[in-house]
Amino acid sequence: MLHDRVLVRADGAEGERRSSGGILIPATAQMSHRLAWAQVVAIGQNVRTVEIGDRVLYDPDDRAEIEVRGVDYVLLRERDIHAVAAERLGDSSGATGLYL
Repeated sequence: MLHDRVLVRADGAEGERRSSGGILIPATAQMSHRLAWAQVVAIGQNVRTVEIGDRVLYDPDDRAEIEVRGVDYVLLRERDIHAVAAERLGDSSGATGLYL
């Protein structure tokens, strides 16, 4: 990875979803703008706020998709990450482990 790039693997598929009430929402249903979570698998040398293994929140509309050995990944710039969730961030007392 070069510069400020972050390679992530998206959590879950973008197919059918089930609401908390049990209603099945088809993949073709129009949804409001929604951010997505992903797992960081590689980072460039200039990335400062995330580490490999962190979960990050990003905008699925601003992404570049790539496939490596049959696995789909998303390539982001560090500035395109909205939040970071990591165990290492939860070490302070009273912290949520979520860095916004």
